[in-house]
Amino acid sequence: MPTETTASPEETAPAASIRDTDRRLRLERQVETLPELERWSRRNRFHHAEQARLVALHVDDGNSVLHVGCGLGDLLSTLAPADGTGIDLAPALVERAHERHDAFRFEVADPESFELDRTFDRVVVSTALADLTDIQACLECVRRVCRPDTRVVLCYYNALWGPILRLATSLGLRRPTGEQNWLGPEDFENLLRLADFDIVTQHAETLVPVRVPVVNFLANRLLAKFWPFRHLCLTRLVVARPQARPKGAEEMTVTVVIPTRNERGNIEAAVQRLPEIGRRTEIIFVDGHSTDGTPDEVGRVIDAYPDRDIRFMEQDGRGKGDAVRKAFAAATGDVLMILDADLTVPPEDLPRFLRPIVEGTGEFINGTRLVYPMEDDAMRFLNKGGNRFFSLLFTWLLGQRFRDTLCGTKVLTKRNYDTIAANRSFFGDFDPFGDFDLIFGAARGDLKIVEVPVRYRARTYGSTNISRFRHGLLLLRMSWVAFKRLKMR
Repeated sequence: MPTETTASPEETAPAASIRDTDRRLRLERQVETLPELERWSRRNRFHHAEQARLVALHVDDGNSVLHVGCGLGDLLSTLAPADGTGIDLAPALVERAHERHDAFRFEVADPESFELDRTFDRVVVSTALADLTDIQACLECVRRVCRPDTRVVLCYYNALWGPILRLATSLGLRRPTGEQNWLGPEDFENLLRLADFDIVTQHAETLVPVRVPVVNFLANRLLAKFWPFRHLCLTRLVVARPQARPKGAEEMTVTVVIPTRNERGNIEAAVQRLPEIGRRTEIIFVDGHSTDGTPDEVGRVIDAYPDRDIRFMEQDGRGKGDAVRKAFAAATGDVLMILDADLTVPPEDLPRFLRPIVEGTGEFINGTRLVYPMEDDAMRFLNKGGNRFFSLLFTWLLGQRFRDTLCGTKVLTKRNYDTIAANRSFFGDFDPFGDFDLIFGAARGDLKIVEVPVRYRARTYGSTNISRFRHGLLLLRMSWVAFKRLKMR
């Protein structure tokens, strides 16, 4: 006969009462540790400075920033945003943060149930994640203060460090914290998914969290980027974005930029085969000093197709990158696309590149030619090998999957391009292709990169403008710059 069991009061209490109890216990812990908090903050200032440096890489000048679980407000102060707000649970802690950093707003609010009547460019959730009772509840609150272009920067500790940090606490080398959350990457990704977030990129950081001259640079800036050391790092830094469909996406206009150099035989075919995309399609041909009559052919095609919105520009400098930058600056479309004039990527495929932007699944859309079989002679053997090498290299450099770095078809919104252009000096201006200027800029801007597979066709007119060895060395040089700027940061 089944035995009847009696539920405990906690099991039968309303959910609200349980949450109130959890909140009270968290508040008590904060109040108890507050008198010693500033002392521990000074003692661990190297680790806090490292974390602030890493978070600052994802915060731009002029951003509005919300710091959830702001503590004493030191991280927000270091980020120095144009508009900064911090929230935390304990009134005494918030009051002390305001005293220390009166240039920013600090409010008493529970990280697991806060409500604010505004949105932010960046939301930072750092050490608070370890102490929360309900991380999902916190992330759901964060979601409500996000726009589609908001980025959420989160830091949590590697579970492998749990025993080390507990030992440090018992030896009096670390602030007492009570029981903490130790999440694996898969657990954290699942919590973000449940709260309607999509991971943009994630990095392992900090092998040595205490100040040791020279060793810190070698360990944290160099070794931490490579296997197996990256699995041993203390901190996981994740950049996430809300899963959201951009407003008015169905009404977006499109500009297709076609750089040309001796492509006379492909001009009319490009216009004939290019479908109308979005609400309106603008086509811009940019010619780079052709000698085969390409500019005259573009003029003829403009006259022959008066129903198409076609413009022609002459390039001032040299290289595809210069052509793309000139056309993008003059473009009127909401979405910018690059189509190589050799038509090895079929123009008919371009609507597929708009779909991820319209649906909100991606922000920088890159073509990949390495999924489907290619036509004979579409790509030389050495080019294939180089492409595969650079795809592995760039996936590691960017922290996002990148299968084909050299596919010329790339798509992004004008707004995101303007942000990349404004920060171009971060990498320098030496990319003659234009592809890597955009790729590095997208990674630096924490844009979600999505690849669209295409069937790569053989060129039917003219010859390639790519020099395998000379340009291959230039790609290595650009990869070195990206390594220094993105990895050894």
